[in-house]
This record gives sequence, C-alpha cells and structure tokens, in this order.
Amino acid sequence: MIELVIPQRRRDLGAFEVGRVLPFAKRRMVGPYIFFDRMGPKAIAPGLPLEADVRPHPHIGLSTITYLFHGEIMHRDSLASEQAIRPGEVNWMTAGRGITHSERFEELRAHGGPLDGIQAWVALPDGREEIDPGFWHYGSEALPVFDGDGIVGRLIAGRLAGVESPVRVDSPQFYVHWQLRGGSRASLPAEYSERAVYVADGSVEVDGQRVEAGSMAVLAPGRAATVAARGDAVVMALGGEPVGPRHIDWNFVSSSKERIAQARADWAAGRMKLPDLDDGEFIPLPPAFGAAPEPMS
Repeated sequence: MIELVIPQRRRDLGAFEVGRVLPFAKRRMVGPYIFFDRMGPKAIAPGLPLEADVRPHPHIGLSTITYLFHGEIMHRDSLASEQAIRPGEVNWMTAGRGITHSERFEELRAHGGPLDGIQAWVALPDGREEIDPGFWHYGSEALPVFDGDGIVGRLIAGRLAGVESPVRVDSPQFYVHWQLRGGSRASLPAEYSERAVYVADGSVEVDGQRVEAGSMAVLAPGRAATVAARGDAVVMALGGEPVGPRHIDWNFVSSSKERIAQARADWAAGRMKLPDLDDGEFIPLPPAFGAAPEPMS
C-alpha cells in the first residue's frame, strides 16, 4: 500500500536540470535516506562551460551515493581521492566529521553525450555522525545482479531478500536499481520499516496504484509490495531503518543544530578548504543561516 506519492520538483542548474524528491515537506526521510536528486536526463554538447561543474563544497554527518545511468563524472575530495564514475558503478563518500569534494564533467565537456543519474544522501546514525571521512569506489562487476522473469537489477547498497552488496553502509538499509520489461513484476519484501520506489523511466503500478516517471511512492510498513511494469520501466527502490531526527542545512546533516552552525563557521573561516583540491574555486555559504535552503549537491 502507498502512503504518499512525492513528485519530483524540477530545478534548472543552467547546463541541465535536476529533479528533487527528498527532502519533502511531508516526508523528510525514507529510512536513513535524507536526500534524493535526479540529474538529467540531458544530452550534453561538447564544450560544456566550467560553470556547470560542482565546485568544491563541504559535508558533515552523511554519506553521498552517486549512481549513473548514462555519462561520466569525475570525483575529487580532500582525502586526495580522484575517481571517475560511469554507469552501473558506485561512488560512496562518507563525510563524517567533515570532507570537501568536487564533481566535474570533464569527459562530457570534451566529447559530449548523455547525462543521467541519481545522487542520494544517507544520514549517518547516532554514534557515527563524527566518524573519519572516507571514499570508496565499486565497479559494476562488484555489485550483485538480479536477472530473470523480465527483470534485470543491481543491488547498489545494503541488504535485500538475503542478498548483500559489498558497498559499505553504516546502518540497516537497501538501495536497488531495477530494469523491468513491460508486464513484469518485482516484489519488494517487508523486511524494513521504511521503503520507497522511485520511477526513473516509464510507468508502474505499485499494489495496483499507478506511479509515473519522476515520482517516488512511499510505502506503508508491514507488508510486501508488488511493482508491476505497465511498459518497459526503470525503478529505484530504497529504504531502511530510521536513524532519528536530523537537521539539514545547505550541505550539512546532523542531529545537532549547534554542530551545523560550527560546520558553517569552519567553512566560512576557511578551515575546511584545501586549495589543492581542484582549482581553488569554492562554493560560498548561502547568505543567511536559519531556515535550511534546499541543498543542490
């Protein structure tokens, strides 16, 4: 049964649009997932301006998950990580007590091509919000694959139906990518208290209720759900156990407003900036501290 359908809110970033799903006014999180953005889809022409890149910016208290359907993005961070991500791969970055990173569209700038993918944030649980930062890359061959009955899937992170991804997680959760042929049906078990289904492409029915591309269906707990593809469809399913209330402000997530204020002060004072990360151009703080502006990266 569906509790809530969240339509994505499209936002123009100049070179391409993103579709924000989480956080939403009536549903801030699904399990530990506190942020969910669709990047694209967009056909990028060669010569993409440098302004389209996501310049160095900070995070605390969360992990970012980047997963692409099409295109390539170059990740760099203050741990000296430098890693391109391509379709079907996972870049998992844990901010913990603090990290700075950038995302550059270098391959697309040089050659052009399609860009389409998801960036999600996972709030770190109590007791692990201030762990050391880290970065891990997983090739597509490392991820468990489902294939049969008109469904091809990949378990991006966590554990689902007895299958476990090698991607490191800090709390009980799951994140899966399904490609469904028209008429096929996927079952989402009731093993987590919070679950949701995002339709990236096509149209599906979740327990008989239609959900269109660009929307996320938040599911009621306690029973398995059936996702039936009306035609060929691409679906992301995610969820897990709640980690407790979290504040989100700009690029920071924490159980403590005071910790967020400290992180903002550290960034403004240059204590989180590393000038050798990229070209030294950093994203400035929003002008006001108070109501959280919607984070975009």
